[in-house]
Amino acid sequence: MNKKKKSRPVYKRRDNIAGYAMLAPWLFGFVLMWFLPMLISIYYSFTDFNLLNDAQIIGFDNYVRIFTNDDTFWQALKVTFIYALFLVPLRLAFALLVAMLLNTKHRGLGLYRTIYYIPSIIGGSIAVSIVWRQIFGNKGVIMSLLGLFGVEQKVSLIGNPKTALGVIILMGVWQFGSSMLIFLAALKQIPYSLYESAMMDGAKKWKIFVKITLPMLTPTIFFNLILQIVNGFRVFTESYIITDGGPLDSTLSYVLYLYRRAFTFFDMGYSCALAWILVLIIAVFTIVLFKTQKSWVYYESGGE
Repeated sequence: MNKKKKSRPVYKRRDNIAGYAMLAPWLFGFVLMWFLPMLISIYYSFTDFNLLNDAQIIGFDNYVRIFTNDDTFWQALKVTFIYALFLVPLRLAFALLVAMLLNTKHRGLGLYRTIYYIPSIIGGSIAVSIVWRQIFGNKGVIMSLLGLFGVEQKVSLIGNPKTALGVIILMGVWQFGSSMLIFLAALKQIPYSLYESAMMDGAKKWKIFVKITLPMLTPTIFFNLILQIVNGFRVFTESYIITDGGPLDSTLSYVLYLYRRAFTFFDMGYSCALAWILVLIIAVFTIVLFKTQKSWVYYESGGE
């Protein structure tokens, strides 16, 4: 008995050591690549650091300057809000629509799922952004098609301040594959007996969708909504490669402006302050969603 009591702590200690050893690579990467840079960024946001001189602490001057003496900040914030406002519902709507179309038994469904998911893998790449720029440019496919239909355009869609952001939004909506797969997995978890009961009662398809499918999908919609809001506020590559924030700053995203302040003007302290404002904005949206989920998110287990 004594030997067994003594051996248990030894085995437990060995298990703990093995667990920490497996966790160590991730923990090392998290501390080195995320936690320490985050702390350094907070510190620099209160300094006048510009990559050339030693950082001097200036308190909240960067934040005061952002809100009181930076019109470009407000423009970038406005563009990003508009982008997220249109992108998130459109991407989720297309993702749910395609997921419902694929939630059937037909030949070649695996191939179709792969095809629809590919844009999410390659959509944020520089190469695809360059192709997108060519398609909507002055000599691109879209301008040629408009000419064939008698619509003469002197300026391309990405050269027009009224339409340039729409092109960026369209590219974002095109990358709905990841949300589509999540919706598809959730649709397969809905008990078919619910649909059978509704059909026996003579319920129409639109009513079945509103009364059964949507309520059962609300936890997945909630999850996708948070992910897409975060992604919407982080848009950078499309705005940078396709239009470089133009024309007239009509596609100047928040992250692109942050990037310019850091690596064009070398105003690193100011850029760090901009980054933490963005973190706070995303945090506020996330908190609001979590606080309001009880009124619209349905959990089958009854938990809220």
